[in-house]
Amino acid sequence: MTSDESSAQRIPPFVSLGPARSATVTPSSSAQATPRPSLSPDKSRASSPSSADDSSPIGSQLANEARRRERLSQRKLRKPAETRVFTVSNQKGGVGKTTTTVNIAAALAASGLNVLVIDIDPQGNASTALGIEHHAEVESIYDVLINDVPLADVVGVCPDVERLECAPATIHLAGAEIELVSLVAREQRLRRAIDVYAKERAKQGRERLDYIFIDCPPSLGLLTVNAFCAADEVLIPIQCEYYALEGLSQLLKNIEMIQTHLNAGLRVSTILLTMYDGRTNLAAQVAAEVREHFPEQVLEAVVPRSVRISEAPSYQQTVMTYDPSSTGALSYMEAAAEIAER
Repeated sequence: MTSDESSAQRIPPFVSLGPARSATVTPSSSAQATPRPSLSPDKSRASSPSSADDSSPIGSQLANEARRRERLSQRKLRKPAETRVFTVSNQKGGVGKTTTTVNIAAALAASGLNVLVIDIDPQGNASTALGIEHHAEVESIYDVLINDVPLADVVGVCPDVERLECAPATIHLAGAEIELVSLVAREQRLRRAIDVYAKERAKQGRERLDYIFIDCPPSLGLLTVNAFCAADEVLIPIQCEYYALEGLSQLLKNIEMIQTHLNAGLRVSTILLTMYDGRTNLAAQVAAEVREHFPEQVLEAVVPRSVRISEAPSYQQTVMTYDPSSTGALSYMEAAAEIAER
């Protein structure tokens, strides 16, 4: 028995999701980069399925990606009936929370939807990827949570993607967990700030937000609790490796506690498999295990391991602008389309 196979057999059983259910959907996920290109479809590089020679593995992959791009080009993402608020959470670090947040947000905004990213991770990586200043002197989501600064005063516009905004995080958030303890209604402060911001936009005659994504730190402290209380839906990125599964049961138990005591409308609506390596048995077995236990929540789109996805933040960009023709960008576009159709 190989080490991959023995590891896969130790994957623990999952807890029941209870009320966390949503509709299933079918999906539809390519390679050289130029700095800060337009997000308009790259027609010159998306060859038609019939033009690719699929007699070799590379040719087969290119033909498959061409077919997927063609399917995506025929899909028009509709606006939701009301603003959908997602918390992107997993207490394990390094599973792709921030990467998932900024790329799905960019894909939706590129499709003509109004999107806001709220960065409540003290590391501020989502702010970096979206090109938003977040040094210590900048007003940030910390000031919103602790000092009651209006959310409208801290929101910045992403320079690379129209219709995409971001409320940045600064290092001050590192101490916010302690400062929140003594504040009134400490769990609801982010929700109230979002509600006030929505009313301000309406009063100014601006279009309402279609999506809000809250990027959480890799913990289950008061910042994450604020995110759970502010959201209607939870998006959980899961790395296709054994360790990423170990903490999932605890995360779901915490979500059930939030549902019981603070936010009855919260539900786990979306699970996205990330860092998938199709060459390993373990990745395939982890993916199969997750799909078996959560058939309605897991997206058909799977995000592969990709150098382009890893490189993009060093240019303060998402992979959607850094290399829109890459396999990683294609996968996130598919994931965004699935979310929009649910």
